[in-house]
Amino acid sequence: MTETTEKTAPLALPPSIVTRVDVSRLVREIEWVDNEITTAMVRAKAGVQTSAQPPVSDQATEFLTLNKLTLADAHARTRLIAELKKLKDTVPIIHMTFAVPADRESLQQLAAWLRSSVHPQAVIAVGLQPGLVGGVYVRTPNQIHDLSLRAKLQGSRDVLIKSLEAIRGEN
Repeated sequence: MTETTEKTAPLALPPSIVTRVDVSRLVREIEWVDNEITTAMVRAKAGVQTSAQPPVSDQATEFLTLNKLTLADAHARTRLIAELKKLKDTVPIIHMTFAVPADRESLQQLAAWLRSSVHPQAVIAVGLQPGLVGGVYVRTPNQIHDLSLRAKLQGSRDVLIKSLEAIRGEN
């Protein structure tokens, strides 16, 4: 008995999909589209006229285009949904804590950079900590990077004290 298993390339995420919630939303949308297409096919067999294809969000369209996928084939949709569910559960999450809320465009740029530099499927979990003053606190499963202004100033504390003492000495 020989069973052929099809090796597929890992799914690429477009920059518009930033968080794990976005991935979950994509899974739900593709499942909904699959249900709508299946329902339309059943209705068509019964002689009821239906619309061609349900509307798809910009995020889903961008995802499908990036991965060169179509939603026409039922088996392909089923495989895609299974792969997306697996991706949702295994996607690498980079926790980033900011001093102020980050805008969506900045997060999309960060996600694009993370995917090109760190992991092609990385997503961001965004946190808020006003005590950071500025910068970002980055946490992965095995590393922590404090890239905040507070950490930079603490690292330069001796230099700052010497500079302040020199200024006081000049007055």
